Amino acid sequence: MSREVGGSRWNAILVNGGLLALAIVSLAPLAWMVSVSFMPAGEASRFPPPMLPSAATLANYHQLFERTGMADNFVNSLIVSLAITLGSLLFNTLAGYAFAKLRFAGRERVFQVLLAALVIPAQVAMLPLFLLMKQLHLVNSFGGVIVPALATVFGIFLVRQYARSIPDELLEAARMDGAGELRIFFQIVLPMLKPVLVTLSIFTFMAAWNDFMWPLIVLTDQDHYTLPVALASLSREHVMDVELMMAGAVVTVVPVLLLFLLLQRYYIQGLLLGSVKG
Repeated sequence: MSREVGGSRWNAILVNGGLLALAIVSLAPLAWMVSVSFMPAGEASRFPPPMLPSAATLANYHQLFERTGMADNFVNSLIVSLAITLGSLLFNTLAGYAFAKLRFAGRERVFQVLLAALVIPAQVAMLPLFLLMKQLHLVNSFGGVIVPALATVFGIFLVRQYARSIPDELLEAARMDGAGELRIFFQIVLPMLKPVLVTLSIFTFMAAWNDFMWPLIVLTDQDHYTLPVALASLSREHVMDVELMMAGAVVTVVPVLLLFLLLQRYYIQGLLLGSVKG
C-alpha cells in the first residue's frame, strides 16, 4: 500500500515538474520581452543579451505613445475588436440558435456547407473579399475590417452545439403561451446561452485584436492602423531599436493575455459544456 502511495507521489512530482518546465520555457520569451521594454536604448543589443535592465526606464513607452502615435492605434484596435465582438455575439447567436432549434427547408444541408467551408484557407477568400469590400466602399475604413468578421463558421457551430441542449418542451410551452420567436430568443434562450457567449466573446475579441493580415490588406491609411499593423510598420522604421519594438509588442500582447488569464475559467467551461451537451 505504501509502495503504491509512494509511486503515485513520484508520478505526480514528475508530471508537475514537467509541466512547470514547459511553462517556464513558454513564458521565458514573454518575460524577456517585458524586461527588454524597460531597458535603456541599445542595451538589449549587447552580447550576451542581458536578462534584466541595468536601470529600468519608461522612456521606450513614452516614445512609443508620444512620438509614434501608438495610442491612436491602440484606440483603433479597441474600437474594431469591441465592434466585432458585439456584432459576432449577435449574428452568431442568432444563426446558431436557428440551426439548433428552428425547422426550415435545407437546414442540415446549409449547415454542412458551412462546416465544409472550415477546410478552405482564409487566405483563399481574401482577394474576392477585398473586391467585395471595394464595391461596398469599405476599403480603408473600420467597416472593411469589421463587416467580414461579424459571423464565423466556428461561432455558429459553437452556439449551435450548446443551444441543442435547450429543452424543446420549454420553447414549445413559450409558443403556446403566445410568445413570438424574438421574445423567446431574447428572454428565454439568450440567458441560457450565457456560458457559451462568454467563451465566444473571449475567443472573438482575442482573434480580432491579434488579426494582422486582413487589416493590413484593407487599411491603407496609417491613421486607421490597428496595433499589429502599426507595430509591423514601426519595425521597418526602427528596425535597430529593439527596446522600442519590445515595448510595442508588450502593448500589443499583454492586454489580451491578461483578458484570457482573468476569464480562462469561463472560456474553458464554455468549450467543455458545448462539447458535452452537443
